[in-house]
Amino acid sequence: MHANVGDRMVVHGAHVSDPVRDGEIIEVHGPDGTAPFLVRWSDDGHESLVFPGPGTTVVPAHQDKAG
Repeated sequence: MHANVGDRMVVHGAHVSDPVRDGEIIEVHGPDGTAPFLVRWSDDGHESLVFPGPGTTVVPAHQDKAG
């Protein structure tokens, strides 16, 4: 998975009842835009280092603003 600073990370729950969580990627720590990513979560403003797993997508910043 590749991302840039400003992109949005969306994490879908493993179960139907699990909430969808999203946040802004504020740092990219891997080479060539790869994980891990420092994400500021929109629900509580908490920042965490994320190694994305299944059910995770990245919405590019330019696409997020257009949508």
